[in-house]
Amino acid sequence: MPQVCASLADTVAVVTGGAGGIGAAICRGLADEGASVVVGYHRSPAPAEALAAALGGRGRHCAVSAPVTDSAALARMARTVADTYGRCDVLVNCAGTTRFVPHHDLDALDDTLIDDILSTNVRGPFAAVRALRPLLAQGAGALVVNISSIAATTGMGSNVMYCASKAALDSLTKSLARALAPGIRVLSIAPGLVDTPFIAGLDPAWRDEQLARSPLGRLAHPADIAAAVVAACATLTFSTGTVIAVDGGRPLV
Repeated sequence: MPQVCASLADTVAVVTGGAGGIGAAICRGLADEGASVVVGYHRSPAPAEALAAALGGRGRHCAVSAPVTDSAALARMARTVADTYGRCDVLVNCAGTTRFVPHHDLDALDDTLIDDILSTNVRGPFAAVRALRPLLAQGAGALVVNISSIAATTGMGSNVMYCASKAALDSLTKSLARALAPGIRVLSIAPGLVDTPFIAGLDPAWRDEQLARSPLGRLAHPADIAAAVVAACATLTFSTGTVIAVDGGRPLV
């Protein structure tokens, strides 16, 4: 019989961008299910270390530098994971970047911002998979989860290039799922607007407008995204190469 539900006990999960609003919720969700969690960070070790120390569950958690735009640093991260745990069962590519730029203002979307978005949101996940592939390939049923966005399909988001980067990430998910099967599954989780501190700091009128566009009557919580990641790991064990929306039905409005 095929495995319908897998336990995360004794597994090791690496989460890039692990100390951010969504990343931290994912780390907590995986830890609560029994995984040992590696909280990947870029510039801010203190929040990542504090999060790792506070995670529950039965696993051994730690924080490791994982700047996704630096392939050499990712290779060092992979060696640290190998030396510390000897395995990697789950990689969650949660690191990302954007900035609000009106879609009609093409001049404001300068080349520096474009390069930053594409190198972080597209090349970064690929580089993380490349660095950790030898560890992921050691076990059976390893999983890569790319945190995408419904902006990939709606074309509406913080800026034109952000939308394009998430569309590219979903395409990457499909290509890698084909290339790395059967040993490594690859999925995209595509949130709608998530109620993080970043969103809370924006214009309240704009936030209320977005709230009104959700058929389920609220914005996504980081915990909703974490639950989807846990489901991808433990329940959706025969899914690969697909995009799972967690958006409260926003594209329906």
